[in-house]
Amino acid sequence: MTIFSHRKSKVNGILNDRSTGNITLLGHLGNLKLQGNQNSSRDKRTIQNKGKVLMGNIVRQPSTVKTNQPGSTFHGSANKLDPDVLKSIGNEQYRRGKLEAALDLYNQAIAIDPRNAYYYSNKSAALMSLGRMIEAVVACIEAIRLDPSYHNAHYRLARLYFRLGEAEKAIDHYKQSGRKVDKKDIAEAHDLKRQLLKCTEAQKLRDYNTLLQETQNSFTLGVDSSPQIFSMRAEALMKLHRHEEAYTTIHKGPHLKTKICTCLFGSAKTAYLLITRAEAYATVGWFEEAIAAAQKATKLDQSNEVINTILRRIEGLASSRLKGNELFRENKFSEASFVYTEGLEQEPYNSVLLFNRAACRFKLGQFEKAVEDCTAALVLRPSYTKARLRRADCNIKLGRLKATIQDCEVLIQENPEDEEVTRVFLEAKSWLQKTC
Repeated sequence: MTIFSHRKSKVNGILNDRSTGNITLLGHLGNLKLQGNQNSSRDKRTIQNKGKVLMGNIVRQPSTVKTNQPGSTFHGSANKLDPDVLKSIGNEQYRRGKLEAALDLYNQAIAIDPRNAYYYSNKSAALMSLGRMIEAVVACIEAIRLDPSYHNAHYRLARLYFRLGEAEKAIDHYKQSGRKVDKKDIAEAHDLKRQLLKCTEAQKLRDYNTLLQETQNSFTLGVDSSPQIFSMRAEALMKLHRHEEAYTTIHKGPHLKTKICTCLFGSAKTAYLLITRAEAYATVGWFEEAIAAAQKATKLDQSNEVINTILRRIEGLASSRLKGNELFRENKFSEASFVYTEGLEQEPYNSVLLFNRAACRFKLGQFEKAVEDCTAALVLRPSYTKARLRRADCNIKLGRLKATIQDCEVLIQENPEDEEVTRVFLEAKSWLQKTC
């Protein structure tokens, strides 16, 4: 299988089914131009193989046998099928855009014949089109292990590494791609290498505005699946107190599986990915998830004092919220406010603790201070609905009706059916009409 680069290909996307088991994939970022479910003449053609008749994705056999593989596309025992037949039908499913079905078929073929490099290569293409880039790398590496001279697999792996931001590895596999690679591919990889150095330099200098720009430049080059670039960008956003954007960046980034990432990227880099994720989780109050990610990071890089310090800080924030919440439920608002304040002394820019302290101050009638806390939380997370609603409620108590209505209008746009927002909005409008 061959996947061309993220640049516009000179050839329209096609998939050729060959007797060797190769698939040629051409198109944007290695994705096929997948077809929908169309009634074409190809759908109706039959393929004869060892007495079986194949029509589309249906295997017709003399008798129906329940499959021993859950979720299988077929009625029939997989170990009685020719793996090349499974691969061919998988290719057809791929062309139709049924990527999960194609992946299942390639896995069945591999289960029957685990030494065929082409099946792993096809599996890599399916995973790549599903956006599961790191798993696609693993499948491609296995294809090359089975056939070290498989040029198409080397080329695909180079493209995968490019998208993952691994410039050196991309260059190495381009060199092993034979005639598949051209000078433009190599030049792009070297451009990426220089771009990554710019990101690293900005990170070392703690120039986070520059780091934001350089990570964006990396995305523009086509590095759309790099855990490192996503983490660097999230780090910069957190340092600039743009927590909502930081969390969104981490959420959009590739899913991390610690064991696989460690094998591909090494322990130190994986630890960095995990600790950045932990900090992003903590900014939005996902403390349990944050602690779990930070603990994994410390196991991978035990001597890293920065990571250990971040873990202790996140644990402290989680403890403050837990203790404060217990006191709040017991109506001990002054004590709860004091506990939240202790947590904020460790991390002054945590929106969840700011909001929780605002709730205490509201109960204590300290409306001005509550507004200050809510505003600080909203600077960090502009879409923090609870903080905006609490601020609107406080402003009613302070007689700032226009400010209340402005906050309510924002909330109503986001969730027009929220009864609490409607209540505050109508109350503010009523008071405003009385004062006019």
